[in-house]
Amino acid sequence: MKKIFSVFLFIISAAVSAQKAEIQNSEQISDYFDEIKTAAQRGAELWNQDLYGSILLVEPKTRQLYSNEADTDKTLKEQGAIYSGKLPDHINIANTSIVWNGKTWAMIMLPLPENKYDRINLLAHELFHRVQASLGFVQSNKESIHLDQKDGRIFLRLELEALTKAILSDSKKEQKTYLTDALTFRKYRNSLFPESAAMENQLELNEGLAEYTGLIISGRDRQQTKEHFASTISSFLKNPTFVRSFAYHTTPAYGYLLGLTDQFWNQKIKGNTDLTAFFIQSFAITVPDHLKAATEKAAVRYNGKKIASEEKTREEKIKKQIAAYKSQFIDQPHFDLRFEKMNVSFDPRNMVPLEDKGTVYPQIRVTDNWGILEAEKGALMSKNWDKISVSFPTKISDETVEGDGWKLQLNKGYSIKKDAQNIHYQLIKE
Repeated sequence: MKKIFSVFLFIISAAVSAQKAEIQNSEQISDYFDEIKTAAQRGAELWNQDLYGSILLVEPKTRQLYSNEADTDKTLKEQGAIYSGKLPDHINIANTSIVWNGKTWAMIMLPLPENKYDRINLLAHELFHRVQASLGFVQSNKESIHLDQKDGRIFLRLELEALTKAILSDSKKEQKTYLTDALTFRKYRNSLFPESAAMENQLELNEGLAEYTGLIISGRDRQQTKEHFASTISSFLKNPTFVRSFAYHTTPAYGYLLGLTDQFWNQKIKGNTDLTAFFIQSFAITVPDHLKAATEKAAVRYNGKKIASEEKTREEKIKKQIAAYKSQFIDQPHFDLRFEKMNVSFDPRNMVPLEDKGTVYPQIRVTDNWGILEAEKGALMSKNWDKISVSFPTKISDETVEGDGWKLQLNKGYSIKKDAQNIHYQLIKE
């Protein structure tokens, strides 16, 4: 089974809080392409490679495409200095990299941010994904589900509070103190959750490096960069969950601070680098031996009691939500769809891990050989990503199946059947 994952990265990128510019004409699109081309060429030293390449800008409602290059199948038609066309229904729309019509593209959803630096940041992030395999970095978005638990969230929040203070400070001595605290919070968090360090590291080498690339190529000056971090980290901490989005803020923050003294530190790492160990060594940090005592002492500097209280309240609330989802997707009659050749896009900000059962995605779109599933009130992705479950069907026809908050456009050769033994519904290939 081939799985292709595409995530709504725009939601957790630098563009999240930026105003959006409406598309006016092809000249404006052409200007966007010229803008990122110039920025990528200017920042080519970052990876010793000009990241500019094939780009698809997509209008989600109409699926209208705008490109800087022709496709090999000539689906895109020349329109002045750009190319345009329609994105097929079976392709999910997301900020990601995709292989389509003979090329690997960076896909970005319109409208783009109104702010020039946010706009370039977003485009450069996706252009990195387009070439990251050639740079030695595998795309991996494994969920760090421990970051939905109380202690995981507390020590991530403390780490980000310390990183923010380090970025806003101009004192090297203060920066060293804040960085020591940040990495101490991180090491303690990882000590509480076995294998969490490896899971976090995978996303930081993927989305973290992509966002760091966008940050540097954006061309913000030092003050603008400080304001950018203060704004984006503050917005991130309001998200319902951190499990797939934390790396957009941790790696760029450490990378920016390290870049003040080692401009091309990123060229020293590989696809298997332990970034935590790398940053500890690069910053010459000594992490305390007694992590628990050290975190308790350091937490006072970052409103630790307030953060712990907020997370305790959230924990009680999320327990009720998890119980409701377990009832809906596990205990009660539901509909299972097993994957064959899956492509998925979803909002990573509000997903809810259900312990060892998988993860609920409140909004998700899945395409597969069997058709197109769109869910607006939640769907349970299995732990192994081999199936997805929605609530029981309430309306069934040869071409469509519907339930509460979801709809399946069913392809020919497939039908659904109720299992008499366990009362659940399954997708059947005829």
